[in-house]
Amino acid sequence: VQLQASGGGLVQPGGSLRLSCAASGTISAINVMGWYRQAPGKQRELVATITSGGVTDYADAVKGRFTISRDDAKNTVSLQTNMLKPEDTAVYYCNLRVRTRGSWSWTNYWGQGTLVTVSS
Repeated sequence: VQLQASGGGLVQPGGSLRLSCAASGTISAINVMGWYRQAPGKQRELVATITSGGVTDYADAVKGRFTISRDDAKNTVSLQTNMLKPEDTAVYYCNLRVRTRGSWSWTNYWGQGTLVTVSS
């Protein structure tokens, strides 16, 4: 299973970006999909998650500004980021809990990360 993240870039404060993460491989099912971020000098932190049933959860710092969504037909998860602030600057990683074909177990996979820089 491989995850490909995209959509990062440089944006001014107050701007928006849409991050996407597509999974490929012998996938049978995907349970929880999520986005994490890691700012320079800080630990990786949870940004948002979405379950297979569509239940979402957000870090307090992004509630009301970010929206996570998923497209199970395309094995993708997206993160719409609005009203970006300089403190949102970080490398954003997608994480998918995947069951591959022929397996009964779940495995967490990480994308390679996409850099979001919020600066004027």
